[in-house]
Amino acid sequence: MKKVIVVQRNDPNADEGENERKLAELKELAHAADYVVVGSMVQSRYPDRKYQIGRGKVDELAEFVEALEAEKVIFNNQLSTTQIYNISETCKCEVMDRFQLILEIFASRATTRRAKLQVELAKLQYELPRAKTIVSLLKKEEKPGFMGLGGYEDSYEQDIRKRIVRIRTELVNSCKGSESLRSFRHERGFSLVALAGYTNAGKSTLFQSLVKEGTIVEDMLFTTLSPTTRSLTINQRKVLLTDTVGFIEDLPHWMVDAFRSTLDEIFLADIILLVVDMSDPVEVIRKKLAVSHDIFWKRTEGAAIVTALNKTDLISDEELQDKLDAISYLAPHPVMISASSEQGLDELKELVYHKLPKWEHSLISVPMSEEGMSMVSWLYDEGIVHSIEYGVSIIMEIEARNEIIQKVRPFEISSE
Repeated sequence: MKKVIVVQRNDPNADEGENERKLAELKELAHAADYVVVGSMVQSRYPDRKYQIGRGKVDELAEFVEALEAEKVIFNNQLSTTQIYNISETCKCEVMDRFQLILEIFASRATTRRAKLQVELAKLQYELPRAKTIVSLLKKEEKPGFMGLGGYEDSYEQDIRKRIVRIRTELVNSCKGSESLRSFRHERGFSLVALAGYTNAGKSTLFQSLVKEGTIVEDMLFTTLSPTTRSLTINQRKVLLTDTVGFIEDLPHWMVDAFRSTLDEIFLADIILLVVDMSDPVEVIRKKLAVSHDIFWKRTEGAAIVTALNKTDLISDEELQDKLDAISYLAPHPVMISASSEQGLDELKELVYHKLPKWEHSLISVPMSEEGMSMVSWLYDEGIVHSIEYGVSIIMEIEARNEIIQKVRPFEISSE
């Protein structure tokens, strides 16, 4: 495992608690990428154009790198290509920023064709505005008259743009397949429920507790990258539950766009289970909820949102109530749970059931015949049979989606 030093430049007027939390998250990200954090460096100042932190601090960082035998430096701040070049030249090691670290994690976790395309798209979109600078810096190492880069600067940028177009086209086509699959699932009587929320909120633990199936559950960011879907039955209603990639703070729009096809599992859902870590400070909870709703806005096609307030067993009742009062306007349909101990899951499933797309109730009379018995069996598979009476004919009280009710209309004797 590579040794790394993490660096963060703080704005002079920024909140100290917020700065500490962001640095802790960077260390978690480094851990998720299989790095060993051997040291950290923080400086409060406005950004330096050439180095992000002060030049003197960079020289100090170089000594730090040598003393600790670090192989890489990771900045929490977004770095320009010039800053990366200048710092790496001084420290004599690889330098990256937080977004590059996230992309590295995504690349290591990508297993499907679509996930790999998403990672490549995000990398290209990150590199595009820096293309000219990258070539310019390469020219510094160019020997006059030998292997000259020449017109490569323009072609390099054009190649990136062309590749971005090709990847987007392929991802759009895969999204059409997802929408077709969603329609097929609806036709088969499944409602779609997606788990959403920030990394380490407990989504994968909740997913495991609900479907009773082993999934990767680690105290690490981005344990879920490619969506995982399993079936679940709630009060005789068939549901497909999907665990999705976690949100992370301050992601640039190009990264959200690149992973749009993963987020479509959320956007196409009938119900979004928004999982919140209630052990976070209230200001952090409020900010994460606000960003989550911003991501959902105009993309969720009217999906119901149920807020699963997780890890409530880790805080006192008084603290929990104070936090609930502070976030109530951002937490629609809240349910207090503990995914690890399964506390509150029955209440959560009951609320999800009531938020599922409504099915129609009908009272039908089916002939007592082989054809009628076949229809009874079919209705048990496709809907909910609340009561059944056998006599000269078969009287059934059923609840089912509209498509099924339309097919049994000839046998209907009354409707609620």
